[in-house]
Amino acid sequence: MFFDRPESGELSVLVHLNLNSEREPEDPREFEELAISAGGDPIAFITGSRDVPTAKFFVGTGKLEEIKQEVDNSGAGLVIFNHNLTPSQERNIEHALSCRVLDRTGLILDIFAQRAQTHEGKLQVELAQLEHMSTRLIRGWTHLERQKGGIGLRGPGETQLETDRRLLRVRIKSILKRLEKVRVQREQGRRSRRRAEVPTVSLVGYTNAGKSTLFNRLTGADVYAADQLFATLDPTMRAFKVPEVGSVIFADTVGFISHLPHKLVEAFRATLDEATNATLLLHIIDASSEQRLENVARVDEVLNEIGAGDIPVLKIYNKIDLLDGVEPRIERNGTGKPIAIWLSAKDNIGVDLLPLALRELLGHDQVHGQCTLGHELGRFRAQLFQAGAVLEELIQDDGSSLLEVRLPRAEWLRLLKASGLTSQQVLLKPELPEVDDFNN
Repeated sequence: MFFDRPESGELSVLVHLNLNSEREPEDPREFEELAISAGGDPIAFITGSRDVPTAKFFVGTGKLEEIKQEVDNSGAGLVIFNHNLTPSQERNIEHALSCRVLDRTGLILDIFAQRAQTHEGKLQVELAQLEHMSTRLIRGWTHLERQKGGIGLRGPGETQLETDRRLLRVRIKSILKRLEKVRVQREQGRRSRRRAEVPTVSLVGYTNAGKSTLFNRLTGADVYAADQLFATLDPTMRAFKVPEVGSVIFADTVGFISHLPHKLVEAFRATLDEATNATLLLHIIDASSEQRLENVARVDEVLNEIGAGDIPVLKIYNKIDLLDGVEPRIERNGTGKPIAIWLSAKDNIGVDLLPLALRELLGHDQVHGQCTLGHELGRFRAQLFQAGAVLEELIQDDGSSLLEVRLPRAEWLRLLKASGLTSQQVLLKPELPEVDDFNN
């Protein structure tokens, strides 16, 4: 609405400072990938070191002169900082360089604005943009103290800045109201899944780790997947059958990066709730990345920030096709529980191991046995088939059905209650018949 995105391939100068005051410095390689993902064409990467940033220009006057010389020589129209600038710093640097200046948060917002496809995603991006811009409005009106006078140009008595701020507040309030409605709708869907005892598995991880590729491979979906940061922005959900567990809902979510701007975390709360309410998190990791350990730590930091730090996690080390001598496998802890899987979603190597691990992790409270149902229980039999709980059926001489069933215990009890039956009326015996009995 208010941001004009740079044209694709716009010449850009990137600026990164190593600040001794920062406990967790930004990654310059990630910064360059962000700039390219936004459609920029970096022609220079200027680095430097300082103890603390300056209040006026963030960088020192000598470094500012170096940046200006590079802008003048290259004809770049944009300077991007790998740091968050204050509105006054951004304004002062623009005045000194005579070109547009973008900070790290503004860059990420621009990428999100390009990627958003759904109505919900666009609302979330616009909210984050408006909140970011609300402190920078004065930059566009430094040539005006009050609205112009003259016939047809007189304002209502407000300054132009006051008018813009009022319109922003109205728009932000409207977006928040609509996003709250989205959040309520999502929560209703989650309650329905909980009542039906359908587990939800959310794919989380560092951006460009391969979440969408794995999601498409498992569910047959057609989610956009590309070798770029934030290729996926809008959440997608699909059902997937896990052996001996039944239907599981997979949710593909937005990727994380280091120091994800707080404005984005708040704006995308409705989307990130899919992760905070999941039964299990699949933490997708780029096994070929040199920053693998750092990226894992950054994702864990974001998960804790959004309240998902206590949810069970299965780590998926993806892209083993880029590593030498690494075979697909399931890693287990001392008790034999799966804790990690090594695979390649792109080449479909080891992907078949994931349903096996999910069966072990999600099928812990299952009922499995045989029951005999007469004609009077035909409706209950149909409900068992509809729930996908029947493994085998044998029609006996008296016309009754001998069923082998497997389903979550809570679902078994729910079906009994819905049919007005008790566990004594429908005995579920653990002793299974011989396999040949079902095949005859």
